[in-house]
Amino acid sequence: MGTTSATQHDTGSGLDKDRDGRGGCFGRIARSPLGWMLMGMAGVGLVSGLTATGPGPVPVLGAAAAVAVYCYVMRRVARRSAPEIARSGAAREVLLGGGIGLGFILVSALLITAFGGYSFTWAGNGFLSVVWTAVVVQIGAAVTEELLFRGLALQALEQLWGSRAAIVITSLFFGVAHLGAPGANAWSGLAIALEAGVLLGAAFLWRRNIWFVAGLHFAWNTTEQLLGIPVSGHAPEGLFTVDVHGSALLTGGSFGLEASIMPVLMGVAIAVPMLVRAHRNGGIKTRRRAPR
Repeated sequence: MGTTSATQHDTGSGLDKDRDGRGGCFGRIARSPLGWMLMGMAGVGLVSGLTATGPGPVPVLGAAAAVAVYCYVMRRVARRSAPEIARSGAAREVLLGGGIGLGFILVSALLITAFGGYSFTWAGNGFLSVVWTAVVVQIGAAVTEELLFRGLALQALEQLWGSRAAIVITSLFFGVAHLGAPGANAWSGLAIALEAGVLLGAAFLWRRNIWFVAGLHFAWNTTEQLLGIPVSGHAPEGLFTVDVHGSALLTGGSFGLEASIMPVLMGVAIAVPMLVRAHRNGGIKTRRRAPR
């Protein structure tokens, strides 16, 4: 997209060079994995902060803007293609990921209910308004978080230290990022790191597709919200009211289902075959060796 003219003459972007030579150094820093990761996270994070809690379709518009920022950073700053965000096959990937996310949460909630941890009653709220709010908010959250953690952080760290280190670091950081949520504690942070950080990271390494991971993430959060279960400590309006009984290890307590042992065990069980498939498909990259 415009790369021919960019290579023929100075576009004035400052990434390659400027008249006193300082732009060349800045360009090299920006094009390094940590450089484009930080620039991308700043841009996507800013868009998310401005739109995540906006009225009506604003979170969805914010997700679209975040994708545009991501594409710009990848193509113009990192100077790499972004096949992980390609429109071709996106609908199929979203549906596949969404099916896995839906099944993951429904089975987890069913198991907790079977062990006496949850009981559900119809809330009687407006069906369409509740569903609409959940869908638009969770689209914004799923897309922006996956661009930040899997699209930018995981891929940049993978270039530096390989896939294994990247998934460990991004999983831990994902858990730490949720420690500020209501009802969070050390266990909930570890649970998020294992069930979400590892599962979503494994899903990306397997499919190498942001749409797949965003679909999984979206279905996960939306199903939780509609069931009336707190989503990472936040309790937005749902279609049901859930009563919690018994041990917080089983139910997740006030933090919600994600702090339950059930989805932790299920998340790891789903992530392992994804990682095996990623390894077989060549999706697990080793640490980049410095040239001698």
